[in-house]
Amino acid sequence: MYVRGREVDQETAVREAARLIAASRYCTALVGAGISKESGIPTFRGEGGLWTRLGEPPMNGYQIFIEDPRAWWLERLAQQRTPPDFARAIDQASPNPGHHALAELERRGLLKHLITQNVDGLHVDAGSERLTEIHGNRRKLRCIACGRRGPARDFAEDEVPPACDRCGGIVKTDTVMFGEPIPRAFLDTCFEETARSDLMLVVGTSATVYPAADFPLQVLRSGGEIVEFNVDETPFSRHAAVVLRGPSGELLPRVVAALDEVATDGTA
Repeated sequence: MYVRGREVDQETAVREAARLIAASRYCTALVGAGISKESGIPTFRGEGGLWTRLGEPPMNGYQIFIEDPRAWWLERLAQQRTPPDFARAIDQASPNPGHHALAELERRGLLKHLITQNVDGLHVDAGSERLTEIHGNRRKLRCIACGRRGPARDFAEDEVPPACDRCGGIVKTDTVMFGEPIPRAFLDTCFEETARSDLMLVVGTSATVYPAADFPLQVLRSGGEIVEFNVDETPFSRHAAVVLRGPSGELLPRVVAALDEVATDGTA
């Protein structure tokens, strides 16, 4: 545990993180796969990750989809009959205490926006409402022409590929594929929320996927601060005002609990 580069005990780091959140003007969060791993969803990268074990998927996934959407959808529908490990893990997963702690920060008016790189929808299940799912949501579909998003039931289920009933465009899963641009509306919101931030919580992300990895650096460049929650050291660690080393499902609830203490002793 570190506070401004100085090694401290966990209680001191937790209280300082709570103090920074309570004193912030506009606090946001960037969340990565680490928090989902704590809910039993395997990560893609790193030790034990899906891509480490099975190899990376094609880097031109979106181009494959565009070339033959019908063939892509037929393959996907076949996979739904025997879902792969990742899909089964998401279907069985529930929000963990870290998800609930972030939702509680929002309910208290302290967390203004959450940017998640995860596609599992667990933040929504936990009650978060002000969020951007920058890589999409596995439970939704999206029209590539007009950008309409929604659950599968909102689109024509008897067509392969499904067509958008608003504009007639081709519909795909909402998750952003390799080779697919992140929807402009998602990025615009992320940049706007980052620009407002004087504090960003960086939770369970390895800081290797862009453009998300650049958001905390933008906060730092504008004079703000970051608080990191991660089991491992990352490129953000040396820049963070507070580093909380461990599972976010254990540490985030402790920070939420400490908010009442810092308010009581007047250190916020």
